[in-house]
Amino acid sequence: MNRITPKLLEAVRHQSVDHKLAPSLERRRLRAYAAMLIADGAVFNFCFALAALIWEGQWAQPRAMLAAQALLPGFFTIALYNGTYGVTALSDWLFAARKALIALVISAGLINFVAFYTKSNDDFSRAAVTLGLVFTAVMLVALRRVVATLVMWRWGGRVTNRLVIDDGGSSFAFAGAERISAADYNLDPGSHDPFMLDRLGKLLRNQDKVVVSCPRERREEWAFLLKCAGVYGEIVSEPAHSLGAVGVHRYDALDRTTLVVSTGPLGLRARILKRGFDVAVAGGALLVLSPLLIAVAVAIKLEDGGPVLFVQRRLGRGNQFFDMFKFRSMREDKLDHAGDRSAARDDDRITRIGAFIRRTSIDELPQIINVLKGDMSIVGPRPHALGSRANNKYFWDIDRQYWQRHCLKPGLTGLAQVRGHRGATEVEKDLTDRLQSDLEYIAGWSLRRDIGIVLRTVMVLRHENAY
Repeated sequence: MNRITPKLLEAVRHQSVDHKLAPSLERRRLRAYAAMLIADGAVFNFCFALAALIWEGQWAQPRAMLAAQALLPGFFTIALYNGTYGVTALSDWLFAARKALIALVISAGLINFVAFYTKSNDDFSRAAVTLGLVFTAVMLVALRRVVATLVMWRWGGRVTNRLVIDDGGSSFAFAGAERISAADYNLDPGSHDPFMLDRLGKLLRNQDKVVVSCPRERREEWAFLLKCAGVYGEIVSEPAHSLGAVGVHRYDALDRTTLVVSTGPLGLRARILKRGFDVAVAGGALLVLSPLLIAVAVAIKLEDGGPVLFVQRRLGRGNQFFDMFKFRSMREDKLDHAGDRSAARDDDRITRIGAFIRRTSIDELPQIINVLKGDMSIVGPRPHALGSRANNKYFWDIDRQYWQRHCLKPGLTGLAQVRGHRGATEVEKDLTDRLQSDLEYIAGWSLRRDIGIVLRTVMVLRHENAY
């Protein structure tokens, strides 16, 4: 591809077309799950209080309420794992009611089993508990019917975003899905063009399922792009080993079979944990480090009167562009927005304050704001400038798996950095070592590992390659 110039970057920065097709439904679903959890807890307490009033003659009689409180933890644990609070439960009230009743029966059985062996059955009124369970079952079913009605009324019944990309394959009439033509958006799965990948990333943003229909010879390329985007993706295809399929999905109504080629690196619970960790660490760091951040900003401003922050467009999750913040460490007239030239020892572009903050990694601290905005994570593959090269080759020309490192949000620190892979990329091995660490991190993500990387980062803030 052509060399990435500042002029080209500036054109992309100001492009007015946003190719995002669908609003995010995940937050909406999470709010609905939370409301259902709260409502279910209220149902348990109300029903057992009512049962106590009918049987014992006392509203919320302590023994009945003790039974409700004993049942709730077991019910919630089972319900969270059996799909009671899943996507299907929002639109299919019969499915949701069945799952809720299963969780209720199992939790009641477990409590009865524990009470029998601990000889605490006498602490409960069997009649009141039975009546409470019957009332709870009826209310749980009724609540699921109400939820489905509200979803249909408020959301038009739409609980997921589905996209079909037509790239010249067989027809795929997926009900309720958005349809686009790859040709209309100039999408070429075999291209290494980062601007095309950014365009595709915006199209796939917020999609819960993406189905691609394309000729046989393009299936492997599309499968690779869907993996890189970190979305749940399917290819309309006969089974093929080279695609790396992880499952098969048959649509009987359409008489079509698809191969599931990507599911995204992290599930919902993992994403919630990771985002919670990011917000907690970034928020705490911003509060604790604010005196240092202010002092550095003042020092930069006093040195030459130029801007405090350097904003550079980088590649983020789904190969989409985002603006990354750093403290400016170079002379204003020598700023390298494309990242064509890596910093070197005794670099004539770096200011006196810049040399210090680069050696100590303080120049990276404004990325805490990127983390709070949701563009970045505390831990993840480090984002690269578009013009970054090794051995005079763009990173994606060295190894095509480079695009796959962007299926997660980029990080303020990462596994590659704590292993010492920092500084300029002069030879191809400098890139492949980092890429190997990034892909290893993505394949084995855990919150415990993120915490460990953060702790190890403290030990490598000063590094011989940090200049």
